[in-house]
Formats: sequence, C-alpha cells, structure tokens
Amino acid sequence: MQDDDNLLHEALSAGARSYVQKSDAGLHLISAVQSLAEHKPYFTDRASQVLLKNFLTEADKVQQILTDREQVVVQLVAEGHSNKEAATVLNVSIKTIESHRSSIMRKLDLTSSAALVRYAVRNNLVQA
Repeated sequence: MQDDDNLLHEALSAGARSYVQKSDAGLHLISAVQSLAEHKPYFTDRASQVLLKNFLTEADKVQQILTDREQVVVQLVAEGHSNKEAATVLNVSIKTIESHRSSIMRKLDLTSSAALVRYAVRNNLVQA
C-alpha cells in the first residue's frame, strides 16, 4: 500500500491527471481515458482516499507550524484589522503584534499581507 501511495505522489508530481492501479484497470481504464479526453481528471476511489488523507495531514502540519497566538493574529489580519487594532483586541503592544507578524511571515515563507490573507482563507483561519 505504501508503495502505491508513493507511486501516486510521483505520478502527480510528474503531471499525471489520472491514476488507475493495474488491479483496477478492467473496471476503470475506459472511464479514465474518457475523462482525460474531456480534459477532466480521473482517480479511483482508493486514489481519492489517499489524496484526501494526505491533503488533510498536510493541512494539520501547516496548522501546527503556527502557535495558537500566531493563528489568532493571522485571523485578525485577514479580517482587516490593523496592527494597532489587533494589539487592542489582544491587549498587547503593537510591537508584539509586529513581532508575531514577522514570525508568521518567516515561518510560512510569505512576502506580503495579501499572501497572508490568502493563507488564512485557504486554511480556514477566517470566514470568507
């Protein structure tokens, strides 16, 4: 199973948009080819489960990168609060918020506030 998971990731990294195991070829090959002909991806149930599990695991890892306080700061920034407003909400100094933002940007390898907002939305730290 683990080898199949690795093979799936390698195939996707190489640009594959469809994945059918040999054991499933009799059931899924024609459907996969038809989907690809329509420029649609095709994955068997097993491949979809592996992809979903890995996506959720990666999302959890990303969440663990930031401290709880940093996640709150990301949420406040994404909601449009200025550093001063965030400092007031959290009852800390503006310098503390600036320090948190700097740490967040470094940890997530982000270069702009827009990228930080995009990160917050994609990781459900703010309600869009």
